[in-house]
Amino acid sequence: MMYRKNDSMKPLDFSARFHRRAFLAGSATTAASLLFAEKLFGASASDSTKPSLELAKLGAIALAEAKKQGATYCDIRINRYRDQYSGWRMSPQRGGAQTDEVPFVADRQSFGFGVRVIAKGQWGFAASPVVNAAEIARITREAVIVAKANSAVQAQPVRLAPTKSYVDRWVSPHDKDPFEVSVDEKLDLLYNAAAAIKKNEKVMTAVGTLGFHSEDKYFASTEGSSIQQYIVQVYPTLNATAVDFKNGVSRSRSYQAAPQARGWEYVPMMNLGENARRIAGEVVEHLSAPPVTAGKKDLVLLPSHLCLTIHESIGHSTELDRALGYEANYAGTSFLTTDKMGKFRVGSDLVNFFGDRTTEFGLSTVKYDDDGVKTTRFPIIEKGIFTHYQTIRDQAHLVGETESRGCCYADSWSSVPFQRMPNVWLAAGETDATLDDLIGGVEDGVLIEGTGSYSIDQQRYNFQFGGDAFWEIKGGKKRGMISRVAYQARTPDFWQACDGIAGRAYWQQYGLPNDGKGEPTQINAMSHGCAPTRFRQINVLVTD
Repeated sequence: MMYRKNDSMKPLDFSARFHRRAFLAGSATTAASLLFAEKLFGASASDSTKPSLELAKLGAIALAEAKKQGATYCDIRINRYRDQYSGWRMSPQRGGAQTDEVPFVADRQSFGFGVRVIAKGQWGFAASPVVNAAEIARITREAVIVAKANSAVQAQPVRLAPTKSYVDRWVSPHDKDPFEVSVDEKLDLLYNAAAAIKKNEKVMTAVGTLGFHSEDKYFASTEGSSIQQYIVQVYPTLNATAVDFKNGVSRSRSYQAAPQARGWEYVPMMNLGENARRIAGEVVEHLSAPPVTAGKKDLVLLPSHLCLTIHESIGHSTELDRALGYEANYAGTSFLTTDKMGKFRVGSDLVNFFGDRTTEFGLSTVKYDDDGVKTTRFPIIEKGIFTHYQTIRDQAHLVGETESRGCCYADSWSSVPFQRMPNVWLAAGETDATLDDLIGGVEDGVLIEGTGSYSIDQQRYNFQFGGDAFWEIKGGKKRGMISRVAYQARTPDFWQACDGIAGRAYWQQYGLPNDGKGEPTQINAMSHGCAPTRFRQINVLVTD
């Protein structure tokens, strides 16, 4: 890997080494496959409202073959994925006085298809990276064979909640596709941000990264749907680390710009340069910040922090497959068992949660899920009472419902679609309360920003969360930074302690792009939105 020392502040020219064609040239086979995918999907930002005719023709092959083999249902997903990560890392040479400045770039793509069928009442699935008519027919036959084999060991037949059929093409909102921006431009931007952090002489290490993810997706089913979608997402991060060698202490600080489903136009909105200088100063302050005093304290949690607590305590606990024990072997179960639906108080009357795959810029926002269901917004917790699970078509009847909540997703063409978390929102307060109002009502407490380490049990009931930055609240005022903070609670106790939520003007969404679930593990991305929120008398611990 190429790097340079800080004897020159001019970035290296990576145009030859990191040109887009170089990424496609890993092998002749891969390059040919990706070029075919490019032609097959066409212009991702097309204004067309109909799917590509070439995709529809390929999809029809699977549907016809499945019917021929006796399947009662079939769907096919033909998908292309791309991930690109670039960045700069600046840190001192080991045993030297100079700074190593190391750029990094990774770009990978994947293209293939997967076929699901129902035959003799059971699911069958098969997939292939070879996308042509003969292979699609062959893989469809394999899926039917798998389904028939499954019927020998499954007692209950699959029941699918009804859904309408759709012929549509949808593109997630963006002005400029980030994959059309040169790697040079991305590296220059990140170099300047990392250099701004490292300019503070007390900062040990500075890292700036940009990640971009795209999904070209085609879905067709024997129920008449033919759907093409294009999703693009942006993942930005700045990190700073300061070290006190004399006292053996290190502290970190991050600028966690919210990952969103947007284009390159979102990058200037992040103000990377300004925030780089801010976190450089704050990481140094964090290094000398006194530890929190343990005990019962009020917490004011900002959206950049509360997003993870929402995810772990509410998002996962309201997944129906988890509540039914289907994920017990890997991802755990849930304290919100089906007998609690419509009855159990999770939070105070102020607490209203929604599952939502429709709100603009959410990482889980799409128009249709991987069951071909049009996505919606639906209540999960209403005035503190648990009311609905996240579901997909073959789950809805298990809780007496007749429609899917549109939460089906697979992370690859080669993965089996199953229930995954949507965007989960905590509704803003109904008043015009401000962040200062929440802080002003606290005599002794902590303000927390950003995510940190955490622990939660298999039922999503007992938990402990840290954060990225902490400030003391005394007498209704935000004071200086403190350190070594974590809080501990049980999920219903915590949310019932909520007594204040800022108004709609303070509501923000923060994305989590690496949620793992299932065996083999699949990765999902979703956003969690909220406004600053206050919790009374939560147990605060001193960490490390």
